[in-house]
Amino acid sequence: MSIDVNAVKEGQKRMWSAGDYPDLARTIVGAAEALVERVGARPGENLLDVATGTGNVAIPAALAGASVIGLDLTPELLEVARRRAGEAGVDIHFIEGDAEELPFADHSFDHVTSCFGVIFAPRHQHAANELARVAAAGATVAFTGWTPEGLNGQMFKTIGAHMPPPPPDAESPLLWGVEEHVRSLFSRSGAELSFERCTVTLSHDSPESWVAYNERVLGPTIMTKAALEPQGRWEQCRNDLVDLYRKHNRAADGSFSAPAEYLLSVARMPA
Repeated sequence: MSIDVNAVKEGQKRMWSAGDYPDLARTIVGAAEALVERVGARPGENLLDVATGTGNVAIPAALAGASVIGLDLTPELLEVARRRAGEAGVDIHFIEGDAEELPFADHSFDHVTSCFGVIFAPRHQHAANELARVAAAGATVAFTGWTPEGLNGQMFKTIGAHMPPPPPDAESPLLWGVEEHVRSLFSRSGAELSFERCTVTLSHDSPESWVAYNERVLGPTIMTKAALEPQGRWEQCRNDLVDLYRKHNRAADGSFSAPAEYLLSVARMPA
């Protein structure tokens, strides 16, 4: 692969520590709860949440009685996750680490999850291999990815249309929202795969205020604005985002409410 993997990961650390992602993470709590429900974490089982962010999966899994480890590349998000876990009264081991190089022995976990996290690993096959490697025989590996045709998929495409093209070998995070791609990633694992298309609802005062909110809190939007604004090109990108959200808006009172589709993938490892 011709991309500079280390540079990509350092860029991701900067991106996800920009703004206030912990506030935005509240909008995807429903997807995290769906993951916990699908894996069925119970007392006596252990669960690894990869790219745990602020602990959206880790905390409810621990509340269900599982022994949980949360791993993430971004220290700032882990600080928030630790605080939230303390407020929830659960003991979770949060560690800084790389989804492509999980620091655990083979077959260590009854469940492995990732909620819109592992999708940003630059080398998809490396990341998928690691998820499968640390899963025990009969374990469940479950993760979510935005579908390319869904609202957040279209948001990333809209931003990308205004930015320089990625390197030819770069893999889009949106591929984790495509069944065929996920099947190819786990084809050598022997896992039994199942898929669900689900949605979370994004809402705000208006489509315009939703974009303004993202300008303040969402790393990818913040970084895009920082790159385009000095060139006088941010306003057009912003207008395109507002148009996108207006198109998908289901609220009739001037506010903003729209479903964002994602793919929930479950891989059940062979016993």
